[in-house]
Amino acid sequence: MINDFFVKQIKKHFLYQFTSEQEQIVDILVNFLLSKDSEVAFLLKGYAGTGKTSIIGALVKVLDELKQKIVLLAPTGRAAKVFSHHAGHTAYTIHKKIYRQRVFSNGMDNFFLNDNLHKHTLFLVDEASMISNNGCSGGGIFGSGCLLDDLVRYVYSGEGCRLLLIGDTAQLPPVSEDESPALSSLILEGYGLKVSECSLTQVVRQIDSSGILFNATRLRYKLTTEDFLDFPKFRLIGFSDICRMPGNELIEALSTSYSHVGMDETMVICRSNKRANLYNKGIRDTILYREEELSSGDWLMIAKNNYHWTEDNKEVDFIANGDIAVVRRVHRTREMYGFRFADVTISFPDYSDWELDATILLDTLHSDYPALSKEQNDRLFTTILEDYVDLPRKIDRMKKMKADSHYNALQVKYAYAVTCHKAQGGQWKHIYLDQGYVTEEMLTPNYFKWLYTAITRATEKLYLVNWPKEQIE
Repeated sequence: MINDFFVKQIKKHFLYQFTSEQEQIVDILVNFLLSKDSEVAFLLKGYAGTGKTSIIGALVKVLDELKQKIVLLAPTGRAAKVFSHHAGHTAYTIHKKIYRQRVFSNGMDNFFLNDNLHKHTLFLVDEASMISNNGCSGGGIFGSGCLLDDLVRYVYSGEGCRLLLIGDTAQLPPVSEDESPALSSLILEGYGLKVSECSLTQVVRQIDSSGILFNATRLRYKLTTEDFLDFPKFRLIGFSDICRMPGNELIEALSTSYSHVGMDETMVICRSNKRANLYNKGIRDTILYREEELSSGDWLMIAKNNYHWTEDNKEVDFIANGDIAVVRRVHRTREMYGFRFADVTISFPDYSDWELDATILLDTLHSDYPALSKEQNDRLFTTILEDYVDLPRKIDRMKKMKADSHYNALQVKYAYAVTCHKAQGGQWKHIYLDQGYVTEEMLTPNYFKWLYTAITRATEKLYLVNWPKEQIE
């Protein structure tokens, strides 16, 4: 009886008519929610347009109405913001929820797994395809170094707490991993959990009118049938939300997007940091007319986790790799220790425009690498440490390094163009997609997942930049 009530309430908040597939999955989901077993987990997989987000949104509303305890999580700040918007409930990043207590050692901050004080709480985790689990052997600055291990351990250490993971298997897996471990029921069962797994495959949203969804569904079909022999062809005719963009029209189109939907809703996605750098330079030079290296209004992406600038902030534990920041003021720039720095005021649009005075490292802005290399980091550490050589005790030298604003400078990139891994978990109204020069050697599952992930970042319009004619129907 209570099962029927739950299903009825979810249907009430669902914006569309249930398909038979959706109805079946909601029944299984409700059985999971009402199960008396504590060591259970639910894995909800779903492709773009199958109604996965709508089901979870309806579920969250029902659980809120029934005063059931829930915590919403996502791998990145941008993904958490998107999840919050769709679910109508505040979402947090996984790292900021499950880790605590910084200990500074050998130039690194170390975080420990937090105590889960929640009771009888459902943890819903979106964009689970992004959750990595590599780095077990060497450990890491976060817990064991294995995010999935730590997430499961954290959740099930709480009394009566359970995990519901939501994700899309057609998206890119985490860097250096062949599959997304958090979307594998086999891996989850390895933790001693009884896993209920459901997959939404029937596309129900706008497939007749959305070229983005139509072509994403085609790519997903090639992935499921392992058809990687030929380059995928995109259908553009009959769709208003997807078009081919010649290079000579790009500047004007980007300018129009910035005017109409805003810089925060426009993104260029490309295959490499090197290509992203070229775009960022071109956009700043020819569209934004920014002559200074860093100007008020510049959009930046954090390139490396940073813990120094949030020590006195109760709301934000640390600034995460991939977070977006907007430059409000540039106070001064200088060169020290063989690197270049700037003191700035920045705000974070994904955290209610939280404002911060900080020092940033200018060198990473133009680097073809994601952040400073280990060699550069070591050089920066060693050079600054020389300033404190007069302190006889190592513990005192480490305290000084922990508080040093130059050593702790934010590593940043311009954020007008990014790689697909950096864009994953986020959504923008207008996406400009440049896959660069393609060869037959690129015909791998990873290439198809890259394309699928990239095009599904767009919510309104997708521009295929300099797309080869042989890849257009």
